[in-house]
Amino acid sequence: MALLVSACGNNASAPANQTTDAPATATAGQQAEQPQAANTTDSEQFQDAVKAYHQFVIAQTDQFVKDTQAFVDAIKANDMEKAKALYAPSRMYFERIEPIAESLGDFDPWIDAREGDVPANEWKGFHRLEKALWQDKSLDGMAPVADQLLQDVKMLRVKVEGVEIDAPMLVTGAVELLNEVSSSKVTGEEERYSHTDLYDFAANVEGAYEIFKVLQPTVEAKNKELAAEIDKRFKELDATLQPYRKDSGYVLYTDLKEDEVKKLSQAIDALAEPLSQIGTVVEG
Repeated sequence: MALLVSACGNNASAPANQTTDAPATATAGQQAEQPQAANTTDSEQFQDAVKAYHQFVIAQTDQFVKDTQAFVDAIKANDMEKAKALYAPSRMYFERIEPIAESLGDFDPWIDAREGDVPANEWKGFHRLEKALWQDKSLDGMAPVADQLLQDVKMLRVKVEGVEIDAPMLVTGAVELLNEVSSSKVTGEEERYSHTDLYDFAANVEGAYEIFKVLQPTVEAKNKELAAEIDKRFKELDATLQPYRKDSGYVLYTDLKEDEVKKLSQAIDALAEPLSQIGTVVEG
């Protein structure tokens, strides 16, 4: 899993908790209680894994600020080629942690709204600058947009410091990231001007995998087969995406043939189905 490990390999998964199956005894007139497994989401191991994930989010946001600063500097210097080169890679940090950002207020529309998602007079962020770079071919008047983007990204960094992460947020986040891929990335809707959708695609998958690493010991403790199936599907999706890597990035979405898009879509669907079951397992 070269792609996933290279992007998300800083945090090791915690081992599965061990539970005992000692039978409960009953006094006269009482039903015997069924043995109960420890609540793994309350365990010290799980909480340590959540803390590790929080550190991953903070590290991603730190780098997001740095890369956004470089992108904004290029915009304000009217260096279109440099700005184009920095655009997609800088966005990947946000795409990996998007569910966390969405839980903190209006950062998603401020940073990531596409044209038509918000009223025209409120549209700002990366996609406004994307349109200026690739369609308008002019950065006239974009300096304030760039400055506001950097300010919003820095504020996001402040907010993630104190975000409270729990099992339901993680479960929902993993599923949402896969839904993002299937609803906009694999259709080419997200990066309609730059066609750099595969950067977003890869980052969403990497983000979902990072969340799964936190939940994996809990899933394994309750349903080993499901955990193995999800891990297998992540690896298959990674292998399907691998041929479209180019240098340190990805080919343009428009370079893909129809059957290649279909293959990616099928790999996403194959992962999304078992991944959607983790909520029932983890919180059950």
